[in-house]
Amino acid sequence: MQLDRILKRSRLRLNDQNLHMTTEHKIYWGVGIISILLFVGSFFTPGEPVRKVDLPWHIEHPAPGTVRIFGLTLGQSSTGEAEQRFKEEAKPSLFKTADGKLVAEVFFEQVNLAGLRAKIVLTIAVPDAELQSMYEHGLRMSAIGSGKKITLAPEDITRLRTLPISSLTYMPAQVEEELFLKRFGQPVQRIREKQSGAIHWLYPQNGLDITLGGNEKPLLQYVEPKAFDKLVRPLLADGEIISP
Repeated sequence: MQLDRILKRSRLRLNDQNLHMTTEHKIYWGVGIISILLFVGSFFTPGEPVRKVDLPWHIEHPAPGTVRIFGLTLGQSSTGEAEQRFKEEAKPSLFKTADGKLVAEVFFEQVNLAGLRAKIVLTIAVPDAELQSMYEHGLRMSAIGSGKKITLAPEDITRLRTLPISSLTYMPAQVEEELFLKRFGQPVQRIREKQSGAIHWLYPQNGLDITLGGNEKPLLQYVEPKAFDKLVRPLLADGEIISP
């Protein structure tokens, strides 16, 4: 009888231990599953949505013969508006080419739109008389390639911020050629530069010239469609048309 009572107490203790272990086991599994769900969920939580206006292939035409890219309308939007749009202060410069032409530009070192890092250069529409005046007011001049770079006076920089953008050049950090073909489709024309070997994909309806190959990274230049012939002429003079 005493042996039976001992065995009975032992069985009760074992049952209590098993119940305790089973409860702990369930708790551990529950915590583990919750942790896994939280971990996996962190990868699938939707972030800030990509806006179409931030994409280089989202080209708009607010009116016939106009181009809007990154929310900026060429020929209308100013440098100041571009600085607000890109959240970066532009670096302005005046260039004198080898043939004596003056060109005013502003440069954005690092712009991040839709998760794509890029450099952006804006050419500014400055009347010829003002360009000459800015050149004469220049603070410093340095040689760059076959031309010259002029550091602008503060008052001319302020003026530059109020003038419209005539063209925009977008230089992505890294984009594959296949992506351009997928997003823009076949170009109307391809021109290869004889000297560098770079190939220009031309989309006149969008005022777009995509330059690929050569020794440089890809770049996309947007101009007003009415100015597209001016962009193409020097390419034809120093290059050759190639078949698609």
